[in-house]
Amino acid sequence: MMPGAALDASGQWAATSLIAAVVVGIAVVIALISLLKVHPFIALIAGSATVGLMAGMGASETTNVFLKSFGGTVSSTGILIALGAMLGKLLADSGGAHVIVETIIGRVALAALPWALCLVAFLLSLPLFFEVAVVLIMPIVLLIAKQSGQSTIRLGVPALASISLLNGFLLPHPGPLTAVAGLHADFGTTLLLGFVIAIPTVIIGGPLLGNFLDRHMRSPEPPADLVPASMPMGGLSAATRRPRFGWALATILLPVLLMIVKTLVDLMFDKHSGMRAIGDAVGQPMIALLAGLVMAHFTLGAGGGLNFRQISESTGRGLPAIASIVFIVGAGGGFGGVLVASGVSKQLGILIDQLGLPVYLLGWLITALVRIAVGSGTVSIVTAVGLLAPVTHAATPLQSALIALSIGAGSRFFSHVNDAGFWLVKEYMGFSVKETFKVWTLLDCVISVVALVGVMIVDVVAR
Repeated sequence: MMPGAALDASGQWAATSLIAAVVVGIAVVIALISLLKVHPFIALIAGSATVGLMAGMGASETTNVFLKSFGGTVSSTGILIALGAMLGKLLADSGGAHVIVETIIGRVALAALPWALCLVAFLLSLPLFFEVAVVLIMPIVLLIAKQSGQSTIRLGVPALASISLLNGFLLPHPGPLTAVAGLHADFGTTLLLGFVIAIPTVIIGGPLLGNFLDRHMRSPEPPADLVPASMPMGGLSAATRRPRFGWALATILLPVLLMIVKTLVDLMFDKHSGMRAIGDAVGQPMIALLAGLVMAHFTLGAGGGLNFRQISESTGRGLPAIASIVFIVGAGGGFGGVLVASGVSKQLGILIDQLGLPVYLLGWLITALVRIAVGSGTVSIVTAVGLLAPVTHAATPLQSALIALSIGAGSRFFSHVNDAGFWLVKEYMGFSVKETFKVWTLLDCVISVVALVGVMIVDVVAR
């Protein structure tokens, strides 16, 4: 055998070994979470150790790389997740969320209720985590269905479509934050494109799908104990005045608008101009979310009759719920760091070139497969980002944003029995397991695929 041939064979064996290490590492994560019910934080640590040791990095190097990448990920996303959680909690406790609901619902005709609930859920899901949004919005949906005589499917599907898509697709939710930070995409660009794609997606997966399912399915009666007798109020504000609708809406939209303004200013002004400097300052995600939270102290907190002690208690209660998410995201960053250090990224880049698949399509596929296996959208996102981040280092800002959005879209695909959201929706809607598959799982598949198609259309138009 010629020396060159032996070298090629050796290189191929090394590449195969690295890819095998990644496959086994991901399999370890999936098996621990799905079969043994191990917490994702521990599972991601175990997967990182598996990849590092199989790739020949050794225990010491694997540990050092994991810790460094863990810290870097938490430092870039942890504060943002915390600020978003605090804002969302104050929105719920102050009664601001219900002011938005009552104002919008009270101004629409009966036939437009599905569209109104889709809009309400879209707005409220911007700062709220999935479980919080479901618990806050679904009782309102059930009450309106009871009072209007319309089916829970026709009214519930539009709300659930908005809640589901935004939590995996748009900032400032943990999954999208992880994707944007890990891929070094621009926050404003990703947010702007995300809105462009999200609007038609929730229309198709919400009111349109809801009307279709309503014509072909019996809408079950929801559990009587989950249907409130009247419009529920925020816990702290039940005995106080209500925030004003305009101020409540402006508060939740402020961080989004500031990040979008930064992107528009970057496009319109020279990088040395004063406007560019101002836009870069106020549009930084941490500054934008902090501005929204500070504004919320006055518009939602004081505006809802809360004193500063109650405001502090409310925002503080938003933090414990996200502790687990922050550690999962951090462990995902550590997993990604080990993947980079192992050298598999170069081999994955070669494999992607050979397959000829667009990176955003591959990102969607990886995320969707992990989502089906483990049930967690966040875990599926951090896994895909860890694999693809090194491959996308030369991507343009637009390409990075589209890859982040495609990963977010994949994280919504095929929710089933290993996803806590599946059971939450089942109980609120009064479905059987079979009915939950026919409505909720289908809904998640529709919005995931439609969002991916939206990414592909933007990619084609932008070329």
